[in-house]
Formats: sequence, C-alpha cells, structure tokens
Amino acid sequence: MLPPRLLWCDPRPIPRFNRQEPVTQIVRDPDFYDPSDEDDCASYGYFCQAHDRPYWYESCGEGPHLIALHCEEHGLESMWPQPLMLMFPEGFAPPLSDAQLAWARAEGDSVQA
Repeated sequence: MLPPRLLWCDPRPIPRFNRQEPVTQIVRDPDFYDPSDEDDCASYGYFCQAHDRPYWYESCGEGPHLIALHCEEHGLESMWPQPLMLMFPEGFAPPLSDAQLAWARAEGDSVQA
C-alpha cells in the first residue's frame, strides 16, 4: 500500500551534530531487495548513495546525504517506516495519504507486538 519509492527527511529544525548536512533516508525503492519475515539477516549498515560510500552517522562527504539500508547478505534493502518517521509523516516524499499513513501505523504496531 506504500508507494514503490518512498523517501523521508526529518522535517524538524533540529541542530545537527558535526555541522552535518541534511540526511534523507530511502525507505522503499523498487530496485532494492524487499525483505520478508523468513529472512534471517544479521549484519546491517547504511550506505550513502550521494557520496557512494558507507554512512556512519557522521559526515561521509560534502553536501546532503541520501542513505539506504544495506544488508551484508542482500545489498540495498527497503525498510519499514520507523517510529520516528511515523511521528513526523510530513517528512515523507511523496506525501502519504491519510489511508496510507493509517495502514503503515497499524502494520507497524502489529510487527512490533
């Protein structure tokens, strides 16, 4: 029910650590691996596509960051919207409809339970 390509950037005007540029997360992408409940992945990290290198929660290059979840086994992976994302849905691009947001919140609650 979510769009095939979904990005999220924290909309809050918060101070950034290390004078870091804005970070946009790729939540879903049709070219990424779509994990299932049967996957037993254990090693994850983030990869900055804007700078073509691993991202370690600090500046990995000049300018804004575009990061994606990276699984050691599957490569770049789509991920489920995180609780912070659902608390600040105005950060999604494209914007989620009320129905999509309600669905994501309900599905997220069932996954966490």
